[in-house]
Amino acid sequence: MSDHHHHHHDHSGPIAIGATAAKVVVGLLAVIGVVVLVAMVILWPSAQHVEIPLPMQTATGEAVHTEAGTVVMQDIGPCGSPSQGKVFSDKPEAPRTGAYTCQRSIVELRSGPDEGDKTLFEIAPGPGQPDLRAGDDIRVVRAEDPSGMTLYAFEDYSRGLPLLLIVLAFVVVICVVARWRGFRALIGLLFAFAVVVMFLLPALLDGKPAIPVALVSGALILYVVLYLAHGVNLRTSSALLGTLASMLVAAFLSWLTLEVTNLTGLSEEQNTNVATYLQHVSITGLLLAGFIIGSLGVLNDVTITQASAAFELAALDEGASRREIFTATMRVGRDHIASTVYTLVLAYAGGALPLLLLFSVAGRSITDVLTGDAVAIEITRSAVGGIALALSVPLTTAIAVLLARPFGAKPVVVAPQRARHART
Repeated sequence: MSDHHHHHHDHSGPIAIGATAAKVVVGLLAVIGVVVLVAMVILWPSAQHVEIPLPMQTATGEAVHTEAGTVVMQDIGPCGSPSQGKVFSDKPEAPRTGAYTCQRSIVELRSGPDEGDKTLFEIAPGPGQPDLRAGDDIRVVRAEDPSGMTLYAFEDYSRGLPLLLIVLAFVVVICVVARWRGFRALIGLLFAFAVVVMFLLPALLDGKPAIPVALVSGALILYVVLYLAHGVNLRTSSALLGTLASMLVAAFLSWLTLEVTNLTGLSEEQNTNVATYLQHVSITGLLLAGFIIGSLGVLNDVTITQASAAFELAALDEGASRREIFTATMRVGRDHIASTVYTLVLAYAGGALPLLLLFSVAGRSITDVLTGDAVAIEITRSAVGGIALALSVPLTTAIAVLLARPFGAKPVVVAPQRARHART
């Protein structure tokens, strides 16, 4: 490094500033990366055997087994046949008394020990009851009654194929439009999903503290997802640092709001099930982890845009000072915050529609509805996400401008001809 007394006619001084900023950012990211990996090792869930909760297990106490079936006959007729749910090869027994009529379906089993045989379902029509038609592919539950006899019951429609086709269409469209970058983003998604399934959920089940677990999972996902989709460079690094910082803010805010508002999350049926059957899992912890993981996507979007804008503007106007680039990039950011706030809030409002509908029927006052647990969760989620989002913009912009303008504040002051020449 040259002595900074002569940097009027030798601009390696200011370059050194830029280089140090880059080194600091890269160094910080490396340190955070190591911390995250160490924390992951510490928080790694122990191999655990969780008892299957009662309503989710069969009479003999094991997990529910489902098999494939196809409805071969469907009619309305007298019910009460002794063969209901039992296995037979040809025809069900006739009902002993023709007391009442209901929908009768004969289902041919397509997998499992009784493949090729049939069973009979008698379904009294009503809300929540399936309306089976001949030719429907369904999933049936296979269970044994205490005497060891195999019984079958309707579980759900079989959706494997249509779901697969929709997902395939998604993959194809993304890859056609965004090419390699789109493909890499999809790989990143798979990785994110793997982190949630293999680390986040087991660690929460193991009773590990929720905030560290969520932060570690979030950081892991961010490192991989950002570098995969946007390449390993200073631009992505500045976005990553901005996103990690904002994720910390989001985590702190989530914790604070849950403490202050006493939200329990028990209004949601799944959470109540968790509370009943997995006592050692903290529901607020689950909520917190959900808040943090939920804010990542939006943060990601905004920080990458800010970093890109800062680098582009710096490259466009060689003579712009850091302050000018910062203000210009912030103008882009303000537009972006405005539009992303909608994304955030409308996504959660969309998720809460069935709830809002029930409330509007119940004729409760609007304040009751808004402060009730279920809606309050969506409100705090949106607010926490929104605050983290807004703060991530100046954070990322500042980091990106430092990295994008390594040539001191006003490079043009330094013998413009030579400086420009050296830069090309």
